[in-house]
Amino acid sequence: MAVAGPVLEPSDAAYAAECATYNLAQPTSPAVVVGVTSAADVAHAVTFAGRHGLAVAVKNAGHQVVPSVGADTLLITTTRLTGLEVDEIARTLVVGAGVRWHEALAAADKVGLAPLAGSAPGVGVVGYTLGGGLSPLLGRAYGYAADRVRRMEVVTADGVIRTVTPTEEPELFWALLGGKGNFGVVTRIEFTAVEIPGFYGGGLWFRGEDMAEVLEVWRTWAPTLPEAASTSFAVQRLPQDDALPEPLRGAFVLHVRFSHLGTAAAGEALVAPLRAAGTPVLDSLAPRPVQEIGAVHVDPVDPLPYVETGFGLREFSAETLEALVDAVGPESGCRLVTVEVRALGGALDREPATANAVPSRGLPFVSFAFGVAAPAELPAMDEELAKYAAALAPWADPRNVVNFVAPDEATAEADVRRLYGTERYGRLAAAKRAYDPHNVFRRNHNIRPVSAPTGA
Repeated sequence: MAVAGPVLEPSDAAYAAECATYNLAQPTSPAVVVGVTSAADVAHAVTFAGRHGLAVAVKNAGHQVVPSVGADTLLITTTRLTGLEVDEIARTLVVGAGVRWHEALAAADKVGLAPLAGSAPGVGVVGYTLGGGLSPLLGRAYGYAADRVRRMEVVTADGVIRTVTPTEEPELFWALLGGKGNFGVVTRIEFTAVEIPGFYGGGLWFRGEDMAEVLEVWRTWAPTLPEAASTSFAVQRLPQDDALPEPLRGAFVLHVRFSHLGTAAAGEALVAPLRAAGTPVLDSLAPRPVQEIGAVHVDPVDPLPYVETGFGLREFSAETLEALVDAVGPESGCRLVTVEVRALGGALDREPATANAVPSRGLPFVSFAFGVAAPAELPAMDEELAKYAAALAPWADPRNVVNFVAPDEATAEADVRRLYGTERYGRLAAAKRAYDPHNVFRRNHNIRPVSAPTGA
């Protein structure tokens, strides 16, 4: 294969490291892995895969890799695509597919700009954006990260390197943003940032035993917040880990997250009703630079074995709260590490100036949960996730944030159709037929091409 980067098979010493994923419970074992260094490398790899009947999967940080990356798959790793340019005047960033959010945040911050990064700065910019991109700081004020995209460089299933904009290949542009990985390998992306000098935010951790009282305040308080403010909560059963602050080690807590794009005084005034709802065991709310966005959710950084689930919620009523407390509260016996609910709304509900395929507009809440365990114990954690999902099923919505769909969820065509809705799915399937008729990019929440060839 004529590429500049490494081409590795299972017998090669560097193969395991190149294929490593963030989720240790979802190892990948492709027939071959290609560490690409350019769009030309990607084009060669995709052409090779098509010639040999291999599916193509893509990985950067490895936070979300579908488990079926096996012997019939060529895996492309993009970590070497590290280009990063910031244009202070145009307020744009151009990043390669190997760039992670902490790198983009640092570069943008030097000129007073803030991109719409997510809760975990260690994830890749491109994969996050193709799945919509939900920022816990800027989303309610500015929409999804996908809404800020201006241009992409993408290699499609025919091995062609394309420049895609709202006016050049407009249907592919629409489909890529929300269709996450179904239409090609995006090697570079250009998007706009916003001018934000900093924010007020962090978290309040309450005793888990107080969750019912605190969340009764949260559920009526959250809908009153202005679009410049965002909030979520997580019911957490944390490990005995010296890396955690002392009050959180081995603790059962309710972590309420909050951010505000304004002064500390304004943020304090907004969060006052929540402070009055209980006595925090830890309080990290403070003025912060945008680079500290990770301090809002404090997501795990190191790889670990876990299972997960995610789904939309059409409401978070008193009845929903009661069901949640019964399912994961102090008397539940639940063993999941984190069960979270994020309040959406604001600009996340509005269509952007240039439309895209993001399916979650109008969804008021989204829930995500995960359990960590040794591999042999993960089936028991799957049962815990199923119990939680069943408990909240009466309020579940078929829409979801694409990045929150677990790798082993929405694996059937009917499930993917429900996720996107009939009309949007039909348009996506037509775009798939145009750009990937043989479904080369099928190691994902797969959108099948209209009248897909048998066996694809």
